[in-house]
Amino acid sequence: MSRWARYVPKHYSQVNQGLSGTLYIASQVVEASPGYIIRGKIPRLAAVLRTSGLGSPVIVSTQSSHRLKSLPDNSVDYVFVDPPFGSNLMYSELNFLWEAWLGVFTDNGPEAVVNKTQGKGLPEYQALMEACFRQFYRVLKPGRWMTVEFHNSQNRVWNAIQEALQRAGFVIADVRTLDKQQGTFKQVTTTGAVKQDLIISAYKPNERLEERVRALSRPGLASSESVWAFVDYHLNQLPVPELIDGKLEVLAERQDYLLYDRMVAFHVQRGIPVPIGAAEFYAGLRERYSERDGMFFLPLQAAEYDRRRLRAEAVVQLPLIVTDERSAIRWLRAQLQEQPRTLGELQPLFMREAQRAWAENETPLELRQLLEENFLEDEEGRWYVPDPNRARDLEEMREKLLLREFRRYASERGPLKVFRKEAVMAGFRRAWREKDYETIVRVADRLPLGFWRKTRRC
Repeated sequence: MSRWARYVPKHYSQVNQGLSGTLYIASQVVEASPGYIIRGKIPRLAAVLRTSGLGSPVIVSTQSSHRLKSLPDNSVDYVFVDPPFGSNLMYSELNFLWEAWLGVFTDNGPEAVVNKTQGKGLPEYQALMEACFRQFYRVLKPGRWMTVEFHNSQNRVWNAIQEALQRAGFVIADVRTLDKQQGTFKQVTTTGAVKQDLIISAYKPNERLEERVRALSRPGLASSESVWAFVDYHLNQLPVPELIDGKLEVLAERQDYLLYDRMVAFHVQRGIPVPIGAAEFYAGLRERYSERDGMFFLPLQAAEYDRRRLRAEAVVQLPLIVTDERSAIRWLRAQLQEQPRTLGELQPLFMREAQRAWAENETPLELRQLLEENFLEDEEGRWYVPDPNRARDLEEMREKLLLREFRRYASERGPLKVFRKEAVMAGFRRAWREKDYETIVRVADRLPLGFWRKTRRC
């Protein structure tokens, strides 16, 4: 019943002939009368409602997610949300034409987007998303779950979403890729578009866990028991890896480094001191829980995993941990050695494995930059590992980019809070060969002490 409905000469009925996946007006539109449309729909709708068995009331409302006035605390069983992601779509601005005709415009002040015109960068976007997630956390019943669908090609937006979720109080339990089979207009026409979505499963811890952890963390009683109370609960929430087509999948969330990250985030978000460090945590994991193929389980879960493993033809190898530039390159090389892939095919896989924050003080790079500096692209937009005859040229190009970054470090002043370790090391090597010791000292004075401790260990 709008300009969105196009005229299709070969169709008997002109109902439901709306343009798919577009925002423009067709050259030929159809004006189907409201009576004609509704007369056909009402009997079918009534028949569905009679057979659906819906006995409880249903509420449909239109309101901002950052202020859910109609929902009381702890009242919702499950939340599914597919929110705006960064600067993918400017929803309020795309509606401007329709709203101009209606004479009513959206108040886009609280709209969660990255938009220069609205003065919203990534920090503002993250704050708005956190406000929405806090509302979801408030209305969700303790022990219940939320699913977030994510679709974006930028690592920094992915990191902002994870940070907002954890700051709101949620505990991330699983991240998987979703192939919706039918691509959007952009996915079909653009080789660099992300082909799959990420599905984030997160839960709100129950009140028993919250009370127990706080009791164990009281002054004078603080011990590592609050850590293991959380790990017990968290492992119980995680699924046991499934047997799919003869292969036993792996679950990254059961790896030691992600268990540690989730534990730290849980304590920090609630203002509770983290009582142990990473080394003690990893040792405690191996003492208290069953380890299988690099994953940790509760006793009953381990027994179920063992039964499935006996039926499995193979176990999928755990992926490389992506925590810095070097490990990201190793992960990409392993993926591209299997088969060439486009940026859109790699992006969701890369984000799924890059769930952990990069090393402190090191700039997280976007996937495209990593590909351009370390791999080659064919005419169909697929990236592949260069052969030995071309790798040298590629390495020289990468060296130039790293040295350009190093020259910027050498020309600026003040402490270096964020930097690329690879650029620093490449610059030091070049300056040493050229006996430019002054530049080495100048950049070294800008680096934090933590850099030298890590470098000495390496």
